[in-house]
Amino acid sequence: MAKDIELMEKLVSLCKRRGFIYQGSEIYGGLAGTWDYGPLGVALKNNIKNLWWKRFVLDRTDMYGMDAAILMNQNVWKASGHVDGFSDPLVECRKCHRRFRADQIEGGKNDFKYCPNDKEILGPEKKFNMMLKTSVGAVEDENSISYLRPETAGGMFVNFKNIIDSFHPRLPFGTAQIGKAFRNEIAPRDFLFRTREFEQMEIEYFVKPAQWEVAFEEFRKGVLAYTQDIGLAQDKVHELEVAPEDRAHYSKRTIDFEFDFPFGRKELYGLAYRTDFDLKAHEASSGVKLAYQDEELKDSYTPHVIEPSFGVDRTILAVLADAYREDIVNGESRVYLALSPNIAPVKAAVFPLLKNKPELVKKAEEIFTTLKKQVPQIMFDDNGNIGKRYRRQDEIGTPYCITVDFDTLTDNAVTIRERNSGKQERVAISDILSKITS
Repeated sequence: MAKDIELMEKLVSLCKRRGFIYQGSEIYGGLAGTWDYGPLGVALKNNIKNLWWKRFVLDRTDMYGMDAAILMNQNVWKASGHVDGFSDPLVECRKCHRRFRADQIEGGKNDFKYCPNDKEILGPEKKFNMMLKTSVGAVEDENSISYLRPETAGGMFVNFKNIIDSFHPRLPFGTAQIGKAFRNEIAPRDFLFRTREFEQMEIEYFVKPAQWEVAFEEFRKGVLAYTQDIGLAQDKVHELEVAPEDRAHYSKRTIDFEFDFPFGRKELYGLAYRTDFDLKAHEASSGVKLAYQDEELKDSYTPHVIEPSFGVDRTILAVLADAYREDIVNGESRVYLALSPNIAPVKAAVFPLLKNKPELVKKAEEIFTTLKKQVPQIMFDDNGNIGKRYRRQDEIGTPYCITVDFDTLTDNAVTIRERNSGKQERVAISDILSKITS
């Protein structure tokens, strides 16, 4: 698919203008690979996370929520292989000394790779560890080393025994958590797609070794169902069966769920069969037995693991890119976000037709106050004329605009405008709630 750089520029501009996402540390010139979420961005992010939590945790009886620490004992990451092997290929320009990921630079004549900046031949490829190292405590030595976690999975694996001891679950069962992770990316790029600080939604689902295929297929369908929950166009979501030579060393099967981003088809989510690699690695390193006592079989063994992994920030980028629309309404150009009502940061906006008419403002405020008790994500807007309010709400993806006019004072009805079509209909005040939540 062709890259749509112009769309990315429009998205970044809209996100800043409307309070979704800002450049991190902007007043100091920014910090590459970091982004700050504004009020509407936080609301959108929370809606996306809440839908995920509902589908994969609250609606199930075999899932246990967690929130593990970001800082962990360094031996966790040694056992998992991150300290020695969590790296990307790096090349450096001999002239300008800029550094690039080698796998993102195309080869030139005689298979040499050239610097995109000054066209000089790049130096030899090196391994660059992406772990962000820090020191814990007042004394800095080898024992004080820790890392900002590069993924959330590690915290769930090292708490496997705690979940077993506290809740005595039967296989299969899973642990789930949503949390921040950090990677010192060589070349962060494409807005929210590749950043140095990001958020993950991950599950470690423990199964009997012989039953991994059943669980794998269940979560494959669950991932696709979640993309429907958040309103992604299904013709832009693709499954890629990862070839054995391209899988992580511990994985016996991996599916990448890819999305047609404006800059090309790229990975959105992942689903991996990790076998018993992680539990056995931590058992060997810690000396603590991490096995499951099967009361039915009267046997003890190490469960295998299915891992669905979701990036929150990539999800937000996919949702925004998929929802962005431009059209012409009444002879004027319009930009709107066709967000699913499930995730829209504002579910509806209430307007008085005129802000300088106290009787309209009072009635609009009454309706707003009543609705907000039932649907907290309601906005009151009386800034500018009605057309500007519509355009403002369209740009942030508000599904419905509710206008209180002079007729409202006598017929107890309002005009509700639907975002995508712009169609308006008269609705009784008593029916507003059912209309905007149906």
